[in-house]
Amino acid sequence: MYRKQLTWQKILCFAAIAVSAIVFLYALGLMTDLYDSLYPAMMDPNNIDNTYVPGSQIYYHMQPYNKQLLSASIVMILLSCALFITNTHSRRRYYVGNILTSVAWTVAGAVISFWAHGQSELFKAEFLQVDFKSLEMFSKMMKKPYIDSTFWFDAHYAVFALVLLVGILLIVNLCWKFSLMNAEKRLIEEGKKASA
Repeated sequence: MYRKQLTWQKILCFAAIAVSAIVFLYALGLMTDLYDSLYPAMMDPNNIDNTYVPGSQIYYHMQPYNKQLLSASIVMILLSCALFITNTHSRRRYYVGNILTSVAWTVAGAVISFWAHGQSELFKAEFLQVDFKSLEMFSKMMKKPYIDSTFWFDAHYAVFALVLLVGILLIVNLCWKFSLMNAEKRLIEEGKKASA
């Protein structure tokens, strides 16, 4: 049983680092469409109200969120590395460091996921207020890409569902590990009683 559990915990640690990297890539890609289609419509970056396309100010409104999300993804990557530093991926018995890193990754993942969901929904609603007729005319006139897709806003559902799933599985793995450690402890105690 320990062998299966050891394989499972190794897979989960690699999944945690992979999902953290996905969040990082998502944060990098989030502003791509907005930059391609809305940024050129801004006539004066020092006065964001001076624009050819009403609503294009979202490009600037989202900058702080995008920076915070990028920072949060780096924190998740560092916490994923901490899983490996504490040997959570290979340790037969868990100690305080293993428990703390597993719980910290899960809590950070949950907090970031719920925060990012709220922000993404808020900015999606703002994006849908863009004057798309003006944007289409501007895009044709300036030969810039016309993008009215909410793909990057909607993608957060998949990205952060993966984060929450890995977090839940890390906690399930922790409980499984405790049950195996307790069973092993009971067997050792019974063996000592039998030999005495």
